[in-house]
Amino acid sequence: MSAEAHNDHAVDHHDDHHHGDDHDHGSFKTYMTGFLLSVVLTAIPFWLVMTDALPAATTGLIITAFAVVQIVVHMIFFLHMNHKSEGGWNMLALIFTIVVVVIAVAGSVWVMYHLNVNMMPTHDMQGMG
Repeated sequence: MSAEAHNDHAVDHHDDHHHGDDHDHGSFKTYMTGFLLSVVLTAIPFWLVMTDALPAATTGLIITAFAVVQIVVHMIFFLHMNHKSEGGWNMLALIFTIVVVVIAVAGSVWVMYHLNVNMMPTHDMQGMG
C-alpha cells in the first residue's frame, strides 16, 4: 500500500467517526459553566460538613441531593448526554444503570437494617458464658 493510499484510507476512516452535525461536543462556555457548577456543588456540602451548620442527618440528606445534582451536571456539561444523543440509547443505558444501582443500594440498606435489628443485644451476651 502506497503512502498516498494509506493517507486516503486514514482520512476515510477518520470521516467514518463523525456522527452528524447534531452531535454537540461542547464549547469553552459549556465546559466553564459545568466546571463552575461543579465547584459550587462541591463547596456547599464541604462548608456544611466543616461548620456543622446543620444536624448530621440533615447534612447527609443535603449532601446526597447535591451529589445527585452534580451527577446530572457532569452528564450534561461534560459527557454531553441528552435524549437525542446516540439515538436515545445513551438515555436508555443511563436509566438501566440507575435501576440497577437503586436495586443494589436499596437491597444493601435493607439487609444491613435487618441485620442490625435482628442482632442479639450485647447485654444478653454477657450472661451466656
